[in-house]
Amino acid sequence: MQLIVTEDYREMSQKAAQIVADQIRNKPDAVIGFATGSTPLGLYAELIGMYDRGELDFSRITTFNLDEYVGLSREHPQSYYRFMWENLFSKINVQNERIHFPPGIFTDAEAVCSRYEEEIAEAGGIDLQILGIGTNGHIGFNEPDETYTLATHVVELAEETIEANARFFHDKAEVPRRAITMGVKSIMNARSILLLANGKSKAEAVSHICTGVVDPKVPASILQLHPHVTLLVDREAARLIEMKGEAAWSHSR
Repeated sequence: MQLIVTEDYREMSQKAAQIVADQIRNKPDAVIGFATGSTPLGLYAELIGMYDRGELDFSRITTFNLDEYVGLSREHPQSYYRFMWENLFSKINVQNERIHFPPGIFTDAEAVCSRYEEEIAEAGGIDLQILGIGTNGHIGFNEPDETYTLATHVVELAEETIEANARFFHDKAEVPRRAITMGVKSIMNARSILLLANGKSKAEAVSHICTGVVDPKVPASILQLHPHVTLLVDREAARLIEMKGEAAWSHSR
């Protein structure tokens, strides 16, 4: 695992954009796994800027998003499809037929979860998976539990996650209680992973990725077993790692 600590959110977003851009330049038909939430917004703004300046071509990439709220259609203003469309996809030249999301509305959960796994496999697997991290250590919507769920699945959201996401809704009662998400194996099968975290609220969760202990109660801790993970965080999110004096990580400032 490579740890890159930046001074602030802006620098984190710029470095993240460079990593994604390098992946696409090296493999124009790359399969990219995208994440939603406030953390990657700066990254997406940087990618849009690269496209506008003619520095990056998205026309051949294929995308897979980590998750979606159960019960929300693509047209719902708080759906993750809508989030990605408004904050990235509508502003670059990605092809609509190459954009993939787990559906939020379905009748057969097992069938749609299996089909999403098949679509990823048919695309050749994910080359670069972008991740955020919840304050409770979740990745995607893989919440703390006694065991890991490996494949795409429907999950009951933790109260902490509902609280964190309530800011995107008019009222906490509107936040869906379930989501469909890639499982831990789905994420770990990506050839490389880029995890972003900023702010002091993420410091404790980030520190658990660097302990050497893998615990499903801190889902992101499993990333320590992946051979190609870049942990890109600002100084506030890294503060507990630095306090522990972790020596096994590569720092870049």
